[in-house]
Amino acid sequence: MQTIESYDFSGKKALIRVDFNVPLNEQFEITDDTRMTAALPTINTILGKGGAVIIMSHLGRPKKGPEDKFSMKHLVPHLSELLGGKAIKMAPDCIGEATKAMASTLKAGDVMVLENLRFHPEEEGGDEDFARQISELGDCWVNDAFGTAHRAHASTAVIAKFFPNDKLFGLLVASEVESLDKVLKAPQRPFTAIMGGSKVSSKITIIENLLNSVDHLIIGGGMTYTFVKAQGGKIGGSICEDDYLELAKSLLIKAKEKGVQFHFAVDVVEADAFAETANTKVVSSYAIDDNWSGLDIGPETIKNFSKVVRESKTILWNGPVGVFEMDKFAVGTKAIGDAIVQATANGAFSLVGGGDSVAAVNKFNIADKVSYISTAGGAMLEYLEGRILPGIAAVQE
Repeated sequence: MQTIESYDFSGKKALIRVDFNVPLNEQFEITDDTRMTAALPTINTILGKGGAVIIMSHLGRPKKGPEDKFSMKHLVPHLSELLGGKAIKMAPDCIGEATKAMASTLKAGDVMVLENLRFHPEEEGGDEDFARQISELGDCWVNDAFGTAHRAHASTAVIAKFFPNDKLFGLLVASEVESLDKVLKAPQRPFTAIMGGSKVSSKITIIENLLNSVDHLIIGGGMTYTFVKAQGGKIGGSICEDDYLELAKSLLIKAKEKGVQFHFAVDVVEADAFAETANTKVVSSYAIDDNWSGLDIGPETIKNFSKVVRESKTILWNGPVGVFEMDKFAVGTKAIGDAIVQATANGAFSLVGGGDSVAAVNKFNIADKVSYISTAGGAMLEYLEGRILPGIAAVQE
């Protein structure tokens, strides 16, 4: 398979599928440009190798065709800044004669942005003719949108058939796949996965898949209490999915059969309200008071979890272990982050993924102290579940 480093872009127009679905405020200002900066290495590499760049992405969830608030034009000024003040052409649409005419004038070093792909329902419908029309704008297709790789949309997968010999991964997608494979397919041991968040139901398939490869599985956050209750614990008013109690029991049995060590909180910080001003107590995770809820892990659990993490050689972190958004209940999540930083400094490979985990890493200013941060949410989770991602398969086929 060709790589972006080996491909000859000179004199060619490269269609790059990026994930520029960034948040905008009411003045259409970008409030977080992480996804845009993540695509810069690919864009700059292609420009540096003599290519012209045609950027395509979706933005928001337009429902009835073109909507000004979801126009890609709002991103052009900032993209120009990120590219050192480079002039950028804004296409009137992502298909059509006017867009085709604009693309035909591109020369080496030029950058053009297509209008929001999702202004056309054919994008999400995976329409082949729509994909063909987009493909006519460029000479090669580069998929650098790992965040949408789990979708078989026109621009993320179907378009590949029109570039049988000229389809490539961008640097971001390549690094995402390489990092996830390092964790899932060739982990250094011991391998520890930290699964947090509120619901067991959203992580079942991931946990089942991870049981085939991890040595230690740390369960944190709200889903702790489904497992605790399944084992006969008293969880008070803590979040719990009663429909999944039997499944939780079966996961514990599977883990034992596979020799995986499951780790739960032995103590928690319980609160009488979901608020910074709540009264709190440290209690056994199996004896939470009525009408009180566990909102963070306790000091003994922090000690236990941190020891496991520090002794690991491969670490996957997906989900906080407490309500870290409130400083009062962020102690456990910060401690886990610190332990991951220590392990990484000692040579472990650490991968952090999932929106809340990434938010925690940023809150505690440790982003530059872990090995890799995945930019994707749903795509990363589906990859961890062992599913084939259409956007990845389309390039590899």
